[in-house]
Amino acid sequence: MLDFLENMFVGNPAQWGGGVAHSVLILSLVVAIGVMFGKIKIAGVSFGVTWILFIGIIFGYLGFNINEHLLHFVKEFGLILFVYSVGLQVGPGFFSAFRKGGLSLNIIAMVVVAVGIALTVILHYVTGLPITTMVGILSGAVTNTPGLGAAQQTFTDLTGNNAPETAMAYAVAYPLGVVGCILSLLVMRYIFKIDVKKEESAAMEVSGNSGGQAVSTLSLVVRNAAIAGKRISDLEPIVGRHFVVSRICKAEQPDMVEMPNADTIIAMGDKLLLIAKMYDIEGIIAFFGEVCDVKWDTGSSQLISRRVLVTRPELNGKHLSSLKIRNNLGVNITRINRSGVDLVANPHLRLQMGDRVTIVGSELCVSHAEKVLGNSLKRLDHPNLIPIFIGMALGCLIGSIPFIFPGIPQPVKLGLAGGPLIVAILVSRFGPNCKLVTYTTMSANLMIREIGISLFLACVGLGAGNGFVDTILNEGGYVWIGYGVIITVVPLLIAGFLGRYVYKVNYLKLIGVLSGSMTNPPALAYSNEQTSCDLPSVGYATVYPLTMFLRVLSAQLLIIFFM
Repeated sequence: MLDFLENMFVGNPAQWGGGVAHSVLILSLVVAIGVMFGKIKIAGVSFGVTWILFIGIIFGYLGFNINEHLLHFVKEFGLILFVYSVGLQVGPGFFSAFRKGGLSLNIIAMVVVAVGIALTVILHYVTGLPITTMVGILSGAVTNTPGLGAAQQTFTDLTGNNAPETAMAYAVAYPLGVVGCILSLLVMRYIFKIDVKKEESAAMEVSGNSGGQAVSTLSLVVRNAAIAGKRISDLEPIVGRHFVVSRICKAEQPDMVEMPNADTIIAMGDKLLLIAKMYDIEGIIAFFGEVCDVKWDTGSSQLISRRVLVTRPELNGKHLSSLKIRNNLGVNITRINRSGVDLVANPHLRLQMGDRVTIVGSELCVSHAEKVLGNSLKRLDHPNLIPIFIGMALGCLIGSIPFIFPGIPQPVKLGLAGGPLIVAILVSRFGPNCKLVTYTTMSANLMIREIGISLFLACVGLGAGNGFVDTILNEGGYVWIGYGVIITVVPLLIAGFLGRYVYKVNYLKLIGVLSGSMTNPPALAYSNEQTSCDLPSVGYATVYPLTMFLRVLSAQLLIIFFM
């Protein structure tokens, strides 16, 4: 019995890697125990999946480990799964994040990244710590696990060796990376003398709701004589803003609600129900006339509104205008919800599998439109595995291509973190344009992501556990905590003052931006608790894609330039 337990936990020396059962048992226990501890909250803050790293370190220190070659493979495969699923998630919003007010928010996030990198380089020269250790401290201080993976993989590509000190430094700096970020946001609240209610009211005055980027409806009465007699299709080029006229109540028939089309003529006194982006509403109101109060869903109206899922693969990537929904089916598409974000139904917008379109029309016409668009949850539940595995294969190929830059002694590679991340962003954003079905349900994406990060953290912890205690007690590892706090707090304070006093960003959106610039979900959770509106989430989502990309890339460049 004792031999059996020893073979299961320590490994069977007669089998490669100690045996499959041994390897699976160790990995499963590390992940399961880590996830259980991750559910524990201290003062409302949880370290989440990072507990898997800590449990892996404990197992490694106690001698419960697996073969180093198997450990390396599982770690890299888990990293690929994680960064690819992250890329699929952030890809659709990656490029649109630079439009309108998103550019200034991303500049603030880039300042956080740049100052953190600068402090890492300065501390590297001042303290004499190896750059592998400093990159680990940086990754832990900004709670960015993909950056840790990218750094380790780049070091292995360049030297053929592992750098366990990177993972140890990450594990040491991570706890105060989470806590330090939240405390920095709290300190800024008192420094800026923030009144949350006033910030919420200010946001409402500017955009009408908390988002600004969100889509909203408004009722207008036409008072501008210059547009009387013009068709609806002629108005958008004049006003210079995207909008959709969902319903119209003609001045001569005030009790009848109609569904307009592109050729409908506008007259003075007509009442319109419009859908537009929040930041366009002020200009649209000034152009048409004034806001009015209309009950559109009256008993006399035969029009209904319904959300329908796009589930037919042949519609993937098609322009909305090519469907000719209004002419063929007698309904209007007024907005499209994609990955939780509402979009105005622009004729040039390409449909994607999984889009939820809002359709307005009669009961019979809407039913016909449902059949054309699919509206089948069963189809969406079927996984599209080809784009995932082809994308990961292509990402590995691109990540392995060496790029030679003048003045750099070693070729630069995107690596197994950067390659799949870039390919996933491009595939999820432009795949539908090439008729490629890239849709993955949120639950499936989350499952892939969590499995990937869990395997990666478990392997990193097991690999670093052997020398972790000795590093902390005898090699000055406890000082790394202080360096991590500096890298966490200083960039946030600098960017906070920049955002508040230079770019005049609302505090509630600013703390979301700063949380996103640190890729810190616990900080976002704290930010959301400060208000009932969604400004923190809007700020976080706006900067997260670019920040994630820069964190992964900068971790590799630091290893290449300063090793």
